[in-house]
Amino acid sequence: MILPDWFAHFDAALSGYRPPVRPVEIGTVTTVGQGVARVRGLPGVAAMERVRFADNSTGIAFDLDMTEVGIVLLRDQGGLRAGATVERTGRVLDTPVGTALLGRVVNALGEPLDGGGPITTGERWPVERPAPPILARAPVSVPLATGIKAVDATIPIGRGQRELILGDRQTGKTALAVDTILNQADQNVICVYCAIGQRGAAVAQVIAALRERGALAYSVVVVAAGEDPPGLQAFTPYAATSIAEWFMAQGRDVLIVYDDLTRHAQAYRELCLLLRRPPGREAFPGDIFYLHSRLLERAARLRPEHGGGSLAALPIVETEAQNLAAYIPTNLISITDGQIYLAPTLARKGIWPAVDIGKSVSRVGGKAQLPAYRTVAGELRLAYAQFEEMEAFARFGTRLDDATRRVIDRGQRLREVLKQPQCQPLPAAEQIAVLLAVTQDLFDAVPLEQIGEAARAARAAVTTRCAEIGQRIAAGSNLNEEDREVLLAAVRVAVASFTANASIQSPSPPAKGERVGVRG
Repeated sequence: MILPDWFAHFDAALSGYRPPVRPVEIGTVTTVGQGVARVRGLPGVAAMERVRFADNSTGIAFDLDMTEVGIVLLRDQGGLRAGATVERTGRVLDTPVGTALLGRVVNALGEPLDGGGPITTGERWPVERPAPPILARAPVSVPLATGIKAVDATIPIGRGQRELILGDRQTGKTALAVDTILNQADQNVICVYCAIGQRGAAVAQVIAALRERGALAYSVVVVAAGEDPPGLQAFTPYAATSIAEWFMAQGRDVLIVYDDLTRHAQAYRELCLLLRRPPGREAFPGDIFYLHSRLLERAARLRPEHGGGSLAALPIVETEAQNLAAYIPTNLISITDGQIYLAPTLARKGIWPAVDIGKSVSRVGGKAQLPAYRTVAGELRLAYAQFEEMEAFARFGTRLDDATRRVIDRGQRLREVLKQPQCQPLPAAEQIAVLLAVTQDLFDAVPLEQIGEAARAARAAVTTRCAEIGQRIAAGSNLNEEDREVLLAAVRVAVASFTANASIQSPSPPAKGERVGVRG
């Protein structure tokens, strides 16, 4: 039989072909638990390396023992059984990064959750990355405006700072973080919202609020739902931080919100108990402090020679019965650069945002605040602290002198001015004008129930008549005496109608000798 020429060439090519040989480490699953598995074999596996099971599901090498490896499953194990094979991939856990993620809702693996189609990026970064070294960091001096009067004036936050938000359930922690994201629309700040263990309805509400107000265009939402395996919940904030760090490496300013780290700590505790790690206080493992410190230390402001970007972090933690001395809250308070405490007592009174100024602090302070705020910030905190102390004594029904009554009246008006509806962040000039007016007694003659309307009229007057001053304030200029008087004059005209109505409606004082009482 004579073979054709093309077959002879093909046979010659095959005779010289030597397929490459790649050694593959294969292990065997010994036990499978809820979200974890134990594997024998894989002697060369590295920490945080991804492994692949026979059913194409993946996991992370988490515990490296002498005889077996503890694997954290990133999916519901489904059909995974003891005796299944598992092999190394040679890659650590990573996530896609890049501008293609803007406006998308993804999980820690970069898989889309919004039904918007696949995400194509050119880079993947490990979820665990070292924090920037000390010499690469710059001082925190550029403000990160939240648009919330009670925060920007008294508890300033800077770009590159780590400011903790803590409080009981239903005190407005997520609402405060969402308002901060909404206020970055014209600040050239990229935002990353990381939801950990939250209810699907709550996350959907946040995404809807961001989408309706156009904030999703400059934001990335990373979600680990409450029904996801504990391993995926534990690694999600690190993946979100890697996504944010990519933008920081491009020289951008980034804000990341962790909502919340209480559930993150609980997921990590569940994971460690399933892997039989020794429990410590409240059954948390011994490295629970390191869990959050290595995460939050990645927030920084870089020097210009290192890119000049910044990453500000707003971690959220939930307290129980106002217990600030609990294990996880005290850990995070010691790690972060300050805290914003939301008091349930204020929330029950209808005071929103329910920021307790006395228990809140920013360790960066006025260094990360617009200079114009300094004309009102110190007097504001002092007046509010005096008011809270006097109000507490007034509850006992003691007779008050005129000076004390004036302090309480002004404090009540100050508290009304600090109230702010959700999803309505305010520019700096409007905040400063209203706060300056209340500290200079311009609202003293306005009835307490009309303070909100008077403040809105004052802000509108400042926007229309003092636009140039507002631009200088936003640019970082000091508030000189002339600009201060112009702002006060605009507010004085705006609130004149409210004070006139109050004088008309208020009853005239009784004449001398007239009997005052209630007729029967």
